Amino acid sequence: MKQNIHPTAYIAPSASLGENVTIGPFAVIEDNVELGANCQLGAHVVVQSYVKMGDGNILHPHAVLGDLPQDTSFKAETVSWLEIGNNNVFREGFTAHRASVEEGVTKIGSDCFFMNNSHVAHDSVVGNKTIFANNVAIGGFVEIGDNVFMGGAVVVHQFCRIGSYAIVQGTTGLNKDVIPFMLIGGRPAKHYRLNSVGLRRAGIKGESYKVLSSAFRLLRNKGSLDDLEQTEELSYLKQWLSVKSNRGLHSFVEVS
Repeated sequence: MKQNIHPTAYIAPSASLGENVTIGPFAVIEDNVELGANCQLGAHVVVQSYVKMGDGNILHPHAVLGDLPQDTSFKAETVSWLEIGNNNVFREGFTAHRASVEEGVTKIGSDCFFMNNSHVAHDSVVGNKTIFANNVAIGGFVEIGDNVFMGGAVVVHQFCRIGSYAIVQGTTGLNKDVIPFMLIGGRPAKHYRLNSVGLRRAGIKGESYKVLSSAFRLLRNKGSLDDLEQTEELSYLKQWLSVKSNRGLHSFVEVS
């Protein structure tokens, strides 16, 4: 099996490494770790026990995966997991913790980009193709959908949900849920409008975009979405809204 492991790296006996893995100087891979093929781990990366990682992930120096959750009631002997998909990039100083409950899982999808010093807390779920800018931090049990962009220094209270295709303005503090497809920001945070740039890049345009625009206006005015054309995006929005929220929804910018 082809591998490139620096002689100063420590690899625990029960760690499982896929083909063509690269591990840099002074990296540490603990027991009960699975790394997929073609992963690249830079200098001083630490992957702690109970981490499962897919193929093609890139970890820059000093990233730490799978440390104990920052929960004062957590017992270190608890078996819980951090599961990561494929082709993610984790920049310098990124951290993600395993779950806080027995056999629980913190999940990160595929094709995400996490900039330096960003953090995913215990029991959280991050979807696919999502970006965290520098210093983003999410609390425990947070759910983030696909194709979300989190601006620099965004912080998210535990148990919040952020729907797919949302964009969060940098330095925003979120203590309630963010509706899919929306742009949110300010202090206090409010929904401003559709994430028009992100939707266009995702190919959501034409009639699909018009339906979401109508849905945004109806939600802002506390109207019903039932009479709108049932596009794929609207179906997802209605399903997302039907799930009971632990935190409630951020309000909308008032339009005169």
